[in-house]
Amino acid sequence: MSARTEFFFDLSSPWTRIAFHNFRSWAAGRDIDILWRPFLVGGVFNAVNDSVYAGRARPDDPKFRLTYVWLKEWAKLAEVSMNFPSSHHPIQSVLAMRACCALEDDQEKLVRFAEAAFEAYFADQLNLDDPAIVADIAESCGLDGAELLAATQTPAVKDRLRANTQDAIDRGSFGSPTIFVDRKYMYFGNDQLPLVQRRIETLSLGERS
Repeated sequence: MSARTEFFFDLSSPWTRIAFHNFRSWAAGRDIDILWRPFLVGGVFNAVNDSVYAGRARPDDPKFRLTYVWLKEWAKLAEVSMNFPSSHHPIQSVLAMRACCALEDDQEKLVRFAEAAFEAYFADQLNLDDPAIVADIAESCGLDGAELLAATQTPAVKDRLRANTQDAIDRGSFGSPTIFVDRKYMYFGNDQLPLVQRRIETLSLGERS
């Protein structure tokens, strides 16, 4: 078993949608110790990276415009749908991420729900802030939608989302996805996945540099 890899993610992030797919594809068939950790990227932005909001306020900025071009190219390379942005963007994602936290202790169910939610938001342009949509997504992947919605309103689940978000902030996160290998090696974004993979492989060989 390799060193534990923690993958902090928010369903509202297009780069996370791609990275989630790409990392899962690479990890398939490998003995990788992965912990998928839902968090609220808006909470991270508010705490340590509010410059994101300034960028959104300047849609004609060349970097901002080209980012969407590159996003579509990365999505095509990964062979995932990217019908984005939609009229719902940006969403708050609090409800959807609470739903993920309610499933976090069952990682298989969490991944199943997250994949379906990514597809709903980035392919079908559905609103993940709508409770009915979240319930429908849960039902589509074999979960009880009403039960999951009820769980999102419990103090334990609300506290867990806050705790996951604060944990990521305390450890240096500034966006989604944030990936930690062996707790101390932090990486950010889809484009750093090759570094994540190399770190996992070198640690599995007993190397620490």
